[in-house]
Amino acid sequence: MGIGPGDPDQMSLRAYRVLGEAEVIVGYSKYIELLGELTAGKEIISSGMKREVERALLAIEKAAGGRYVAVVSSGDPGIYGMAGITLELLEKQGLNGRLEVGIIPGITSANAAASSLGAPLMHDFAVVSLSDLLTPWEVIENRLDAAAQADFVTVLYNPVSKKRTEQIKKAREIFLRHKPSSTPVGIVRNAKRGDEEVINTDLEHFLEHTIDMFTVVLIGNRQTYLTDRFMITPRGYGI
Repeated sequence: MGIGPGDPDQMSLRAYRVLGEAEVIVGYSKYIELLGELTAGKEIISSGMKREVERALLAIEKAAGGRYVAVVSSGDPGIYGMAGITLELLEKQGLNGRLEVGIIPGITSANAAASSLGAPLMHDFAVVSLSDLLTPWEVIENRLDAAAQADFVTVLYNPVSKKRTEQIKKAREIFLRHKPSSTPVGIVRNAKRGDEEVINTDLEHFLEHTIDMFTVVLIGNRQTYLTDRFMITPRGYGI
């Protein structure tokens, strides 16, 4: 299930109800923290990054034992979340059809960040993660080049970490090959959380701002423009 950005106000009613009904909540420790009092009285299984397979296996084990289990992801579970690995493991263990499984969507980072910026995703867009932990950088680089060349509005997830600082620079270089340096860029950190930060800038200058793993970067297309308050990509109504 997806908990959205983490604030209960940004969570779907169905997700809120499932959390109340679940006996066991499984998730990355940071996301469990975001749930706060919603975890009261539940059995909690949490762990750090890079332990997704372990969490999914534990969740399946609990569910196979008859427990009502909620596997939580921030944003949407089917977008860089836990839905994929959980379904893959269910298939490998021959449990598809033997356990009742539901995927509950949530507001993903692209939607949350876009709403804070204005309306940057009003036309075709691409979402690319810059994390090369599970995807070779060459593949990511090719996808960035294709998105930039096709003039998609592009949303960058996982742009910078403590160990990954060069990928965002290479991404900028790729986009500058195909887009003007004045192309609007929106930066949103901690989207829809209490300490949200929103910055409107451009392709030339966006690396001058703080970017980390809690940041989403949105690069506009050739029609995207900035107003005093908003980043807007016209849909094409001709007004």
